[in-house]
Formats: sequence, C-alpha cells, structure tokens
Amino acid sequence: MKFAPLMRAALLVSAVAAVPVATSGLAALDSQVNPEFDKLFHIYALIKDNYVDQVDDDKLLKGAIDGMLASLDPHSNYLDGPSLQRLETMIDGNYSGLGLSVVEEDGAVKIISPFKGSPADKAGLKAGDYITHLDGVLYYERDLDEAVSKMRGPAGSSITLTVYRPGRDEPFDVTVTRGVIELEPVTWELKENVGYISVNEFSRDVGNDVAKGIADLKKQAATTGTGPLVGLVLDLRSNPGGSLDEAIALSDIFLEKGVIVSQRGRRASENQYYRAESMFKGDAVKGLPIAVLVDAGSASASEIVAGALQDQHRAVVMGERTFGKGSVQSFLPLDRESAIKLTTARYYTPSGHSVQEGGIEPDIEVPQLSDPDARRRAERAVRESDLRGHLINEAGLEDKDLESDKATDPRFSATPEELEEQGIEDFQLHYAISTLQRTAGKPAALAAVAAKPAAAKTPEAAAKPAASKPKKN
Repeated sequence: MKFAPLMRAALLVSAVAAVPVATSGLAALDSQVNPEFDKLFHIYALIKDNYVDQVDDDKLLKGAIDGMLASLDPHSNYLDGPSLQRLETMIDGNYSGLGLSVVEEDGAVKIISPFKGSPADKAGLKAGDYITHLDGVLYYERDLDEAVSKMRGPAGSSITLTVYRPGRDEPFDVTVTRGVIELEPVTWELKENVGYISVNEFSRDVGNDVAKGIADLKKQAATTGTGPLVGLVLDLRSNPGGSLDEAIALSDIFLEKGVIVSQRGRRASENQYYRAESMFKGDAVKGLPIAVLVDAGSASASEIVAGALQDQHRAVVMGERTFGKGSVQSFLPLDRESAIKLTTARYYTPSGHSVQEGGIEPDIEVPQLSDPDARRRAERAVRESDLRGHLINEAGLEDKDLESDKATDPRFSATPEELEEQGIEDFQLHYAISTLQRTAGKPAALAAVAAKPAAAKTPEAAAKPAASKPKKN
C-alpha cells in the first residue's frame, strides 16, 4: 500500500493539518515509567490465561494502542489496514456511497459534514446528526469501519438511516440512494455581480483551484454584462479542514504581508510562522471586499483561513461561531500497513489568538433562517470544547465565556416560510451577497456593517438587507 496517497487521504478525511515530525523524542523511557509497563504486561498475561474465551494477540495489542491514543485527545488515533484503505478510496474519489464525513463519538456514528452535492446532502442530512440505525440495525459501540462499509454500496442502491438530530424530539428515518462520489474541493459561480467560491475541504491543489476560480469569475463578469465584480463570498461552511499547506495557500491568495498562522509545539523545532507572499504574490482581488461564511462545521484549516483574513482586516466573517479545533496532527507511518495520527502542536491566528475550544467568532453573526431546524440545532451544536478529552485552551476559557447573548436579533426575524415565498433558499449566502452589493465601492461602509449593523424593522427587511429583488441562491 502506497503512503503518498494515504498522506493526502489523512488530510482530507481527518480534517488535520499534517506537518513533519521530529523523531528525536523516541528516546529511552523514563525509568519511573517502567513499573507501569510491567503492570501492562501482567494484565496481558492475566487475560491470556484467564479470559473465558481465547483472545487473539492482535486484538489485545490493538486495543492497548487505541486506548493509549484515545486517552490523549479526540484527534490522536491509530490507523491500520481498513482505516488506511478507507482514506485512500476517499481521496481518490472513486467510490460509491452516501458522501458523508463521519466520526465515532461516545459509541455513536456522528456526521461531521455531508459533502456538498452528495446523496447525503440532497437527502437533507446535516452536520451534527447522529446515525443510530442502518436498515433497522442498531449501530452503537461498534467499529466505525463496519458502519462506513455498510453505508457504501453500488450506485443506485438505497439504505435507510435512522437519525437523531439535536433539537428534534424524536429520531426519524431517511432513505438515501447511493451515488458515485466525485469530490469537488472547489466550486464557483457568478451571482449577479458578486463572485461566489465554495471550498468543501482542503485537499491537494485547493489554492490553485481557488486562483483559477477567481480568474474565471472575473472573465465571466466582464463578458456577461453584469459589470465588474463588486465583491467575493468565500464559503467555508461545513468544511472540516484538511491540509495546512492548502489553508496557507488559500489565505495567501488574498494577503500581501504579515503572518497567516503560527504553530507552537512542545519542542522549539515545532514552532513555526507561516507568512503571506510565500505561495502567491499579491492580492488576487485587491480592492474588492470579501465576506467569509462559516458555521459550527467549519474546523481546523477553515478556521486558519477565516482567522487570518479576519485578523488582517481583509475580510468580514459572517455566520456562526466555528468548531474550535486549534490543534495540529502529524501523520506517522509505523510500517506499510499502519500509522498513527498524533497531535503535535497548537496553532494561532495572526493576532496570537488560539482557536482551540473558542473557535472563530464571526464579525456579523447570521443565523441560517432558511433552515427550520437551524436554531434548535445551533443551541445543541457539538464543538471541540464538548468533546471528551479535548485539549484545553491555554487562556483557560470557561464554557460560559464561549456563550454570547441569546436574545433574538431584530434583523433576523423572518421565518423559513417567509423566505421560501421570496425564493431565498440559503439566507446566510443571500445576506452576504446583499451586504457586498449595498456596500460596493464603500470599504468604510462594509467595516461599519461589521461593527454595528442596522436593525431591520420588519421580517421583510430582515430577509432583504439590500434593496434588490429576492433571488435563489
């Protein structure tokens, strides 16, 4: 099995930023630890001699390794044959299934995010949903690879998922027809005179793809009669992360100077600063305002980009507070069929802010009013700070410090039904585009909107922040 594609696969599925790791730490164990290893081997011998059934050595050793890594944090884990194979097929994008990024959490299968445009996305599955049954069979405290294998299958075949959604009173069934999963990390579209770029995950060549998308949007705007671009929306919602290099590359497209992100580990060799102008020269949309859309599913590399553009005052961040994964994982091969993914550093935004636990706070908090379940789901959203064994923010933030005023914002009082009547399918995107249009050519106005947006007096005004006709997004 080749490790080159597996390295890329680990970046995609695990939403990690992989960096080279020093091996100097593989030194002799502290003599004070040795008695604990004696205890481990003694327990192993007791199991082998006394357990009711014969136990395979591989099972015991894998369990010990899994337990050791799981005791560290939610993102350090052991990968062997099936897990590595799953990563390889996902990065190649040549498998048939539902198009879901999932993890095991407290014995349950939890959806991190559905890939945009996938069968799961079209069926209405959301980030934060829990899958309890597959075709009526309970999947709890079972191997995650077993559940993933069950969800895959020939394109055109169907599977019924029983889903528990935070905010709903009862679980519900969703029947999804499997399809061929073709991963499209970057898509773009011209929406009137605003460029829209969606980045679904940070895999190989995302920076170059976004640069191509910007060039194509400029060309479309010049040839379709809409006039020049007045702004750009960068959509990082439900993006679980990926390659650190690609997060730096994407940020660098819009930044001309300064730090993009820094990382700090236990060793001085792991402390690094990544600066602008290292991958792309200049600002590809210099002079144009940028709105970055984020939500609770925006994690890791997504938070690096949002934090860099926010701290450097290059973009206004809109949406919801992000996931809060501010740690760096290194991918360490053990042999040709196994590896570990190990947390080796924390990363920080240009201002020195640690994303761990707290996430990125948007400049303008915009709820997804077009989703009837969004409010209740947001109230129960699971973030990094909720995960068992998560790394602690060095600033010592308390949970109450991460919660903001829950009072209803008068700007955002429209109901999903009212928005549907106006043809607005994605309120967050609609709001971002409308804001860019009404502040076109007025950088100070956009800054004022981020600081103190004016309150709308009616639901109609809340749904239409700009004096433009409603449109489908």
